[in-house]
Amino acid sequence: MEVKVFIHNFREAFGVTADLPFVFWYSDDPISEDIDKINGCFFKSFDKLKEGEQISLSSERIGCMGGKFYTGFSEMHERIPNFVSLKEKYKKTPEMVIDFIQKMKVPSTDKIYLNISPVDKIDSFDNILGIIFFATPDVLSGLASWTFFDNNADDAIVTKFGSGCSSIFTDTVVENSNNGRRAFLGLFDPSVRRYIEPDILSFAIPMSRFKEMYYTMHDSCLFDTPAWSKVRNRINGVIE
Repeated sequence: MEVKVFIHNFREAFGVTADLPFVFWYSDDPISEDIDKINGCFFKSFDKLKEGEQISLSSERIGCMGGKFYTGFSEMHERIPNFVSLKEKYKKTPEMVIDFIQKMKVPSTDKIYLNISPVDKIDSFDNILGIIFFATPDVLSGLASWTFFDNNADDAIVTKFGSGCSSIFTDTVVENSNNGRRAFLGLFDPSVRRYIEPDILSFAIPMSRFKEMYYTMHDSCLFDTPAWSKVRNRINGVIE
């Protein structure tokens, strides 16, 4: 798999208006010099990704106890079940939160940094754990169609309860470690929505699945079909 080939194919399929995805991996070395602490949700720093910058997160940099946990830098803070249930009211009881987390099996990391980069700023897919799109409904239509092309499973694309960071990072890391084929639709968490454009959701593909999909894009409806051509034109502001 070659990064430049993927970018070329993506641009052919979705046009120049659709945002390129970003990728993430863990490392003992940061890719960004900005490692100041982020108070609150670390998604407030994601505008830098859209501007083409790279981000490095760490236990010291992430100020949110949930964000620190779901990215694997800490154990679950004892306050999380009550906070998610009684404060945020995302689950009926704290016990339901605990049950959800136990089933999720959040992995921990022994690396210092979680590095996140626009895909056009990396040279290789080596060591990448997942590829993440921030996408409008029209772009999601294409991503979903591409995902369904070679997968008849009922859970080819899933949406799970969780925070913004768990829907992007935790689910993707777990799926990748299981060599799974599911992709994840996310960013439904109201706590993170304030930092995300109103027409944007996330679409996360673990590298275990992307290694298959990399080779299927040209064969799917994203090339040489009338229906997708019209959607592609709309994405790129082409008036028919």
